[in-house]
Amino acid sequence: MAAPIRVGTRPADSEKITVNLGYVDLGHVDLLVSEGAYANRSDFIRTAVRNQIERHADITRQSVARKAVEIGLRHYGRAELEAARTAGTTLDIRVLGLAVIAADVSPDLARATIASLEVLGSLQASPAVRQALADRLR
Repeated sequence: MAAPIRVGTRPADSEKITVNLGYVDLGHVDLLVSEGAYANRSDFIRTAVRNQIERHADITRQSVARKAVEIGLRHYGRAELEAARTAGTTLDIRVLGLAVIAADVSPDLARATIASLEVLGSLQASPAVRQALADRLR
């Protein structure tokens, strides 16, 4: 799911998603919220997600080591991409978290310097840059 681009502001530190739950599961969540175990449904869901991420931390570590993935927020600006173009190199971008291609990066510059792009999380880039890289997104 693509996050909206906000020109002139810093990227949001979270992204809204939709989760479909069965009625019984939702009832359990609401019961735990009403009993004060969680502040609200979102608090429950965030906690559950974090617990599952921690439970499977070994898989994440192995995958990151095997695939050379950057974790967290990674910003690609025009200067960095122009330097790659000048050096005659291309980037294979793999990010687990948030990858941001700056608003001042043209579609031509992105296409000339980004060989592949895999984002597990969210990508923020202009619609024109997304279109230019469509065949390189995994």
